[in-house]
Amino acid sequence: MTQILHKSVALNHGTGLQRTHIGAWRVDDDCWGFRVWAPKRQRVRVAFLSTEKTRQVAEVVPLDAEADGYFYGLADSARVGTLYGYLLDDDERLYPDPASRFQPEGPHGPSQLVDASSFEWTDKNWPGVELVGQVIYEMHVGTFTHEGTWSAAARQLEELASLGVTLIEMMPVADFPGRFGWGYDGVNLFAPTRLYGTPDDLRRFNDQAHAAGIGVILDVVYNHFGPDGNFLPAFADHYYSDRHATDWGPAINFDGEGCQAVREYVLANAAYWIDEFHFDGRRLDATQDIHDDSTPHIISELSQQVREAAGERQVLLVAENEPQHTQLVRPVHEGGCGLDALWNDDFHHSAMVALSGRNEAYYSDYLGSPQEFISAAKYGYLYHGQWYGWQKQRRGTPTRGLTPATFVNFIQNHDQVANSGRGQRGHQLASPGVYKAITAVLLLMPGTPMLFQGQEFAASSPFFYFADHPDELAKKVSEGRREFMAQFRSIAQPEIQAMLPDPADPATFMRSKLDFAERTQHAPFYALHRDLLQLRRDDPTFRSQRPLAIDGAVLGDEAFLLRWFGEDESGHQDRLAVVNFGRDLHLRPSPEPLLAPPADSWWELLWSTEAPSYGGCGTAPLETEDNWRIPGHAAVILRPITSEAFREQQHGNGHSPDVES
Repeated sequence: MTQILHKSVALNHGTGLQRTHIGAWRVDDDCWGFRVWAPKRQRVRVAFLSTEKTRQVAEVVPLDAEADGYFYGLADSARVGTLYGYLLDDDERLYPDPASRFQPEGPHGPSQLVDASSFEWTDKNWPGVELVGQVIYEMHVGTFTHEGTWSAAARQLEELASLGVTLIEMMPVADFPGRFGWGYDGVNLFAPTRLYGTPDDLRRFNDQAHAAGIGVILDVVYNHFGPDGNFLPAFADHYYSDRHATDWGPAINFDGEGCQAVREYVLANAAYWIDEFHFDGRRLDATQDIHDDSTPHIISELSQQVREAAGERQVLLVAENEPQHTQLVRPVHEGGCGLDALWNDDFHHSAMVALSGRNEAYYSDYLGSPQEFISAAKYGYLYHGQWYGWQKQRRGTPTRGLTPATFVNFIQNHDQVANSGRGQRGHQLASPGVYKAITAVLLLMPGTPMLFQGQEFAASSPFFYFADHPDELAKKVSEGRREFMAQFRSIAQPEIQAMLPDPADPATFMRSKLDFAERTQHAPFYALHRDLLQLRRDDPTFRSQRPLAIDGAVLGDEAFLLRWFGEDESGHQDRLAVVNFGRDLHLRPSPEPLLAPPADSWWELLWSTEAPSYGGCGTAPLETEDNWRIPGHAAVILRPITSEAFREQQHGNGHSPDVES
């Protein structure tokens, strides 16, 4: 008979952070601890299942009631891999552990004992990641490879490192019901989904990523729980807020009755992924729906908890925040939450209007104009509190004092590709030249660039919204998706609504998988991304990310320049990008000072989207006797050389200088 030892423990995870365990953990070879919050219950027992296919209850062990609704105990006969669950009062149903480390049969099945300490890590010298210099790659594990597993994804790590990726942002992996999904309806927040492999497969992925020089941050959802497979209400009535709501249902309770244990649950989860899986940080989903009217805000506490869990390793905390509240990345002592970076929807929305020419729905307050790209390069967000017609309210907050790297810029992400209706990617919405020019702006401008999986080789596969739910819920999800997409006037048309893929159809999921053969088939696009990332990494001016070191000017209705200022006063480290989304442009005259090279210098070609290796037609000199001629649908990068070097270069080519100095 299993023996229960009535003793509560608080363990130190080697980080200086003291906290009490929840879930199940291995105490020693023959002893496991169990602790669960169940304030609405009088009696809680842990039940172990037999290893036979019948899955009968083999043993039942009562837990002791502690203060504040917790139940705790130690069992001396459980083993790694044992299936278990909780029996609550006289309910005969076996409930999964709210802090289960693995659900091998999914959220509706039993939990499984996992020993995280048995994994042999090889990354003890990994320092973590700092913000400046990162190139983020958003990955959905289920569609990244044909197999859809962590093991298969790990085989692509060296290629991603070669491309120039430094940080993977993994879409949520907390377990959810069904055969496929985005992960944002997770219900087992501590259990890596069985769809992608075992917990050790995930640990191995992160370990191998670190060996390849790539960090990994995990996208987490702390604003709501999924609608299916969520058994938390069987344990407590306080997980949901009675004062706040989200677009997906009730908010998580961080400031109401019984909120302390809910806060502890989420904070323990935030530290857990750092402790036991060596993640390098978090991406916090939809932080505008993490409601907390108390002090300190839960996000501020989460930031502290994650950093303490990481110890000496550097970690990054990135937020998605639709209203663009920069307080999230201000220091705690200034009233902020202490996060590191924010997704920049403004840049994306402007880029999409420039690519597609359409500014409907939430794109309606953007023009895709040259000035918008200049302002994004200088200030990060475009909206700092101006009126926003789509929402009929002011949008954004000032960005003064924030470093350029604070803003995560992108032209694709999981939401926005799916929101095109037909899952179309950016290169399918514009001419190749315009798309390559916007890509150059993205990958060289100040900020932290992010690519969405497959973007680097112009993937032909769409990325749809997909979710596998029971029939009744699946119908509601499909109807809700169509209603959401109808905000776009073009997609609201009946013939387009009829074409929208069914989120519950397995084909919708399968069509979203990448085909890595396209790296070769679309080699010019792949080379473009690789070379731009190398230029960003190797060129000291693009790499520096110094604040206030860039300016820009509008050259025409669809043309602009960006001028990076180097650290030396001579200007010889300056860089000039000339970008034109329209037709060929002849500047005559050209009274824009930012076009002028540094004293006693000329501009020479450093890089161009029109290079033959990218499928281009070559780049003629931009500055001639007839002033500036700017190619259409192109981006050209120039650097200064001395007049003497320029003349030597021209005479070496058998030419005289085009312009008198």
